[in-house]
Amino acid sequence: MDTLVPTPALSGSGSEGMISARVLRHPYWKVDANIRIGELLCNSPIRIFANMKKILIINGPNLNLLGKRETSVYGNKKFEDYLKTLKPVFPDAAISYFQSNIEGEIIDALQKADGKYAGVILNAGGYTHTSVAIGDAVKAISVPVIEVHISNVYAREPFRHVSCIAAAAKGVISGFGLDSYRLAMESLLYA
Repeated sequence: MDTLVPTPALSGSGSEGMISARVLRHPYWKVDANIRIGELLCNSPIRIFANMKKILIINGPNLNLLGKRETSVYGNKKFEDYLKTLKPVFPDAAISYFQSNIEGEIIDALQKADGKYAGVILNAGGYTHTSVAIGDAVKAISVPVIEVHISNVYAREPFRHVSCIAAAAKGVISGFGLDSYRLAMESLLYA
């Protein structure tokens, strides 16, 4: 249970406010215990966390092999390593990550994202070109979905030029390497 610390309330009204001592001791926040609670809420990371947009990145089949698989096409960086560099670029977002090689698990993740996330970045891998079911799941949810591809699918085999997802997605970003995910984040957060 948190210890509550008396703190002067909003706008110097004279009434007392309470804030968790755990928050005051959190290493990210150097907070003077005498700060007005209004200043704390308006000028601190607490406010940022309260207003963070939750974004879910879903990667499909074989994307767990990034860094090893076809490095001439997909690069030599693991997605988890890239994600560590992506998160600090968007401090106003809470980024979650899910990867599966199983079509049904991707559909489940999309359905669970509805109402919970502000946006989804979806790289369905090979399922992009074959899965009517994933396309239907994107169509069925209200959360905006950005379809992402690391490679330029239009510069590759003709079967990759077809997407079962694109028509239901907010947009498609393709061919910018792992930076495609950053571009999708910008679209969801700032467009």
